Amino acid sequence: MNAKQIVKLSNIIGITSILLLVYWVFTFIMIQVFGLKVFRENMTETFYLSVLGILALMTGSLIVNLMFNLTRIAERHNQDTLNTKSNKIRFITLLLIFPLIAIILFGGDYLTSSKKEKLLVASAKSIIETNKANSDKLVNYTFSENYIKETTSILEILSGTDKNFPNVTVIVKDSIKGSPVYLGFNEYYRENLKDTIKPQKAEYLYKTTQEERQYLNTVFEKNNDEIRYSSHDGNYELFYPYKKSGKTIVIYFSEQQRYGKLGS
Repeated sequence: MNAKQIVKLSNIIGITSILLLVYWVFTFIMIQVFGLKVFRENMTETFYLSVLGILALMTGSLIVNLMFNLTRIAERHNQDTLNTKSNKIRFITLLLIFPLIAIILFGGDYLTSSKKEKLLVASAKSIIETNKANSDKLVNYTFSENYIKETTSILEILSGTDKNFPNVTVIVKDSIKGSPVYLGFNEYYRENLKDTIKPQKAEYLYKTTQEERQYLNTVFEKNNDEIRYSSHDGNYELFYPYKKSGKTIVIYFSEQQRYGKLGS
């Protein structure tokens, strides 16, 4: 292999490395900005290593060019004319790769979310059916220390049954000073009961968004029994209405996955 071929090869490697780096950065920005979940766990480390590898290729190709000092100063005019059309096609092709990457990322995120929804719904149904006796106890809501203690113990069992749901909360509808509110109970509220002061409803207020309140209103007031699933930025949430003897509660399951993002 002569010097000219070595320089040509190093140019190809350098240009390819630059393009790969640009596409990788574009992919990373898309994932970070839109919170897409496409990659599996530990892919962040792979991303870092890939960037280091690409930078190493770019540096190596640059050193080779400098060592041989064979960069062309000028090319014949007719050759430039012949290459203009092919270069334009290549440029357009390279630009089209950006929307293709975006389509792949959003499509992968949608498929991941859909698959996760089916998995979580099936897991929630299994958890409730397997622990039906305890689930029935949760429906008998009265704001009392005994109910909170029993709910805490039951939720510890539910959250420990399936690794897909590390967090489980029971949501009930109540009122404070005549104003309708939603209260939430989970296994972490046991510490509140260590005090000698009786528990207060305000300590268990469940904060909601407008969309969540609209959904909960249809469950408690209009007998809606549809399951509500949502996913955003690696947070997966499932609202599961549970009814027994004319009484209603909502069991809220949540999971967070941070893979595919920096810091995972």
